[in-house]
Amino acid sequence: MDSSIFRWINRLADRTGWAHWFFTSYADYGIALFAVLLAVAYLDGRWHADLRCVAGSVWAGAAALVALGLGQLIGGVIDRARPSTAMTGVHLLVDTTTDFSFPSDHATAAGAVAVGLLLTNRRWGTVAAVLAVAMAFTRVYVGAHYPGDVVAGLALGGAVAVAGRFIVVAPLTRLAEWMSRSRLRVLVISAAAPATVI
Repeated sequence: MDSSIFRWINRLADRTGWAHWFFTSYADYGIALFAVLLAVAYLDGRWHADLRCVAGSVWAGAAALVALGLGQLIGGVIDRARPSTAMTGVHLLVDTTTDFSFPSDHATAAGAVAVGLLLTNRRWGTVAAVLAVAMAFTRVYVGAHYPGDVVAGLALGGAVAVAGRFIVVAPLTRLAEWMSRSRLRVLVISAAAPATVI
């Protein structure tokens, strides 16, 4: 089933040569957009003196790192070969590494950021969620991963972000509250914003 869906998506490359530049660029470098979204969400929370948003955006970034670490452990155990290694006739549109295919690192990081931001700032989280789904699709389209690899990556990243929401965000918010009353206030609250938690 996974291979069949992979073939269907990957074969779209036969009929969409005009879009290769976009899909390959996004598959390779689109992950940088998630770093930009994290920064924007952080600055948005800082501007509005929303310390929970500041803490949540910090956790969303940290969740991506934690999820990637867990993904490395899982991938090392499962050791699934990339589609281009395991199958013939794959349209491989990007350079891939020789490491495991499951789970997708790109999808894992994107899923963590998207869910972390959805739980923190619905506006930026929605943008991140759309970009995360697009990232998952493009990683299959360019031949780097099976659909199961990217779905697992999104799920892993999302699960880590949710777990940390209940464990990490409250202490981070308290830290931000302390910082807001100290000389470090400028790091969590804009100079033009009121010193209140929204």
